[in-house]
Amino acid sequence: MEKVAVFPGSFDPITRGHESVILRALSVFDRIIIAIGENPEKKCQFPLGKRIDWITRIFKSEQRIEIQVYHGLTIDFCRKAGAGFILRGLRTSADFEFERGIGQMNKIMNPDIETVFLLCSPEYASLSSSIVRDIIRNGGSVDQFVPDGVKIS
Repeated sequence: MEKVAVFPGSFDPITRGHESVILRALSVFDRIIIAIGENPEKKCQFPLGKRIDWITRIFKSEQRIEIQVYHGLTIDFCRKAGAGFILRGLRTSADFEFERGIGQMNKIMNPDIETVFLLCSPEYASLSSSIVRDIIRNGGSVDQFVPDGVKIS
């Protein structure tokens, strides 16, 4: 049976930390769906089309990665997409506590879908999309924090 994982997020913007988790997870999963969640309550800095374009460019040579947009619960999206796993990257113990709670609720809602945690690479432990957005808002360069292919104008 094909091992399909969903890596959900807003990717506003995608960072080198996200990229690292996705590329490393390819050794574990047959296919990874990068699932861009659309939440009308959350105001994103970058339009959906730009985020899709960035992710497409970053992973254009990897046939086992696909990009989809979804609304609603991640666990419902996984079921519809035929994914048996939710992939999450962990930077800190606070991330673990937050993600553990979500993972446990997802397990109650659908016992057939497992949440899998990958520790981030040490060099990305302090990196987040929020920090990248703050640097951008204040006129700083984020080139070292975002993958090649992400051009912030």
